[in-house]
Parts: sequence; structure tokens; C-alpha cells
Amino acid sequence: MKQVYIKRVLPFPRDKVWLALTDSGHLAQWLMKNDFEPTVGHRFTFLTKPAPGFDGTVHCEVLELDPPNRLVISWKGGPVQTTLRFDLVAQGAETILELRHEGFQGLNNLLPRFFLGLGWKDLIKKKLPAHLATMA
Repeated sequence: MKQVYIKRVLPFPRDKVWLALTDSGHLAQWLMKNDFEPTVGHRFTFLTKPAPGFDGTVHCEVLELDPPNRLVISWKGGPVQTTLRFDLVAQGAETILELRHEGFQGLNNLLPRFFLGLGWKDLIKKKLPAHLATMA
């Protein structure tokens, strides 16, 4: 199974990172507009710009929620039907964030995996930390 995997140490406490991952308003600031609710079984969407073969809507469902340790959601947009997992580990005043975007199957998913991988790297390296720095 092919996946996107990113591990990053963020200079913020785990509870703050957890809030940025599980609050709809915070998610909209660093990721995408959404109607997320932190409840197992909740179906929601992320909305972004359309692209060839993708209407701009990612259909998701909360599969697992273990505050403030793990969030797992299904991720379906265009040809991509995958699972997105965030694991958080407190390390003093910092947080180890591991992102796994898993389940990319077949040749049709090579390009989506490549582009999602680039996108996640930028989001986790730049946009999430920048947003965390603005949170009270």
C-alpha cells in the first residue's frame, strides 16, 4: 500500500495542535473550508479549488477519534479513496505530529499521491505552524 508519510516536531503543546486538527474554524484557516465535527461517524466535506478530474470537494468521515492522540478520517475526492491519520505525541512543550495518508492503489493514484504529498509537506511545514503561532 502506498502512502504519504510526514513526521514533524512542532514547537507547540499537544492540546493546541489537537485543537487545530479538530476544530472546524481552525481547520479552515490552515487546511480547507469544512463542516467537520469531532464525532466518530460524522460525515463532512472539505472544499477547495476544482482541478481536472476533481470537483473541489473531498468527502470524509471521522473513523477514529482518540483525543488528544489520534484522528483518523476517510478521504474521497476525485479518483482518490484513502484514509488520513494524524498521530500526536507530547514531547515536553513540543508535539511530534505523524501524518499518514494511506491507501493509494494502482496507477490512477500515482499523480494524486504525488501532488497530495507535496501539498501535505507544505501544509505541515508552513501553514499549520503559522496558524498555531496565531492561536491564543
